[in-house]
Amino acid sequence: MRATIFEAVSEFAAFLRRPRLLVPSGLRATGAGRLWFGMAALHLGVLLLVLLPFLKLWQQVFALPSPDAYGKLAPQLMAPLVVVVAPVLEEAIFRGWLTGRPRALWLLGCFLGLVAVALVAGAGGSAIGTSVALLALLVAAPAGWFALRRRPSLALFDRWQPVAFYGSAVVFALSHLANYPRVSPAAIALVLPQLWTGLTAGFVRLRLGLPASILLHMTSNALALGLAFALSQLG
Repeated sequence: MRATIFEAVSEFAAFLRRPRLLVPSGLRATGAGRLWFGMAALHLGVLLLVLLPFLKLWQQVFALPSPDAYGKLAPQLMAPLVVVVAPVLEEAIFRGWLTGRPRALWLLGCFLGLVAVALVAGAGGSAIGTSVALLALLVAAPAGWFALRRRPSLALFDRWQPVAFYGSAVVFALSHLANYPRVSPAAIALVLPQLWTGLTAGFVRLRLGLPASILLHMTSNALALGLAFALSQLG
């Protein structure tokens, strides 16, 4: 197990020094399972032994609030949403397009269009216009995915991979500030676990594929939720 973690750390560190476009091997490739377990051990070890203790101390020093994003959810919905739904959606949105495949970029564009439609609707936009735009996006997303399925990765993603990789990790982390009731400069440190997830899951997505990064994200969220439940039971 120690050798597995060492190999994962070595490959991950080399990638962080020079992010580049990779062709995901998939989880069935030789050595892929060992690399995934090594990355999972690295991810969870840093999370449990470094980041969570640091954040606990940081919250106490600066009197920062705990996240309340799921405070209004029914308990029976908590596990499915946190462990299954959130990882699938977040990996697809924040890291599904990192390989530069046109079909993944198309889906990202459709998602951003959906967000824009929701914002316009919330601002009092036309109900008919919103319905038409929503229907168009629902049709365009699968149609584009099918039409672009054979297109190779865009060449510019190899040149700009460091920007795409680190940028997606930072945006992913900062988006989780919405989980807190109030935001301050000191609160930025509270999303360090999400930044770490963005880096580890981003590498796993590029190296092993999207299912592998989803599985890593699910494992991380399951551990965090289980730990939070255990601590609440202990008072």
